[in-house]
Amino acid sequence: MIISVASGKGGTGKTTVAVSLALSLSNVQLLDCDVEEPNAHLFLKYQIKEKRSVFVPVPKVDESQCNFCGKCAEVCAYNAIAVLKNKVLIFPELCHGCGGCSLFCPEKAIFEVDKEIGELEIGKNGKNIDFVQGILKVGEARSSPLIREVKKYIDTDKEVIIDAPPGTRCSVVESIKRSNFCILVTEPTPFGLHDLTLAVDVLQKMKIPFGVVINRSDLGDKKVDAYCLKENIPILMRIPFSKNIAVAYSKGIPVVQEKPEYLSKFKGLFRTIRALSKKSRGG
Repeated sequence: MIISVASGKGGTGKTTVAVSLALSLSNVQLLDCDVEEPNAHLFLKYQIKEKRSVFVPVPKVDESQCNFCGKCAEVCAYNAIAVLKNKVLIFPELCHGCGGCSLFCPEKAIFEVDKEIGELEIGKNGKNIDFVQGILKVGEARSSPLIREVKKYIDTDKEVIIDAPPGTRCSVVESIKRSNFCILVTEPTPFGLHDLTLAVDVLQKMKIPFGVVINRSDLGDKKVDAYCLKENIPILMRIPFSKNIAVAYSKGIPVVQEKPEYLSKFKGLFRTIRALSKKSRGG
């Protein structure tokens, strides 16, 4: 199975759930697709086996061949090119690498060069979890190409856990795409509920089965419970607030190591997800 772990907002405990679930299973792979701020590695203490840079194509203009017709700027949907009287300006941070500018250039004056946007780290932790993470370069605006590279390493012979970025933007969609199930981690607060509803809307449109884990479940109010009941959304697990868990988290110690009783709870979470996923497929 490919299980993505997402959240409408940051700080709800998404990585806590993703790492704990991975540590509770055998024959598992964990992909950290939160490439702008990957932090699952802090809990896994993994050994890096391979590193590689990731590049995207961006346009470069040979002005000795260019007649400044403006066709490249005309076809660019992202305003990454501006053509002046005798100068072409390229804004690589806006480019989406579609190749349209070089394709439509009548003088063949545009070609593509590689631009580094980040790197991949591939490794394994002491619990035999295969681990892959992407690290986006500081200042890069587009994370989706790097997330796609991370997901190329998906091993379908293993149980795959994807730690997605928070929110509902393009990088989240890219991360959870083609998942068999998505865990939405939330908290019982007005902000938690508001952003949960946005995430639910995305998953419903993508037709991905999902359920909710409520972190710090004994704090806040009961409006998340009421919302899930009204929308027939399964609440998969509740994690009560614990100072011990919070202190352990700050030291890079996963929940299932600080409180071993949670191992069985996360194994139960996985069994529930398997059953719900099978049910959604009509099995």
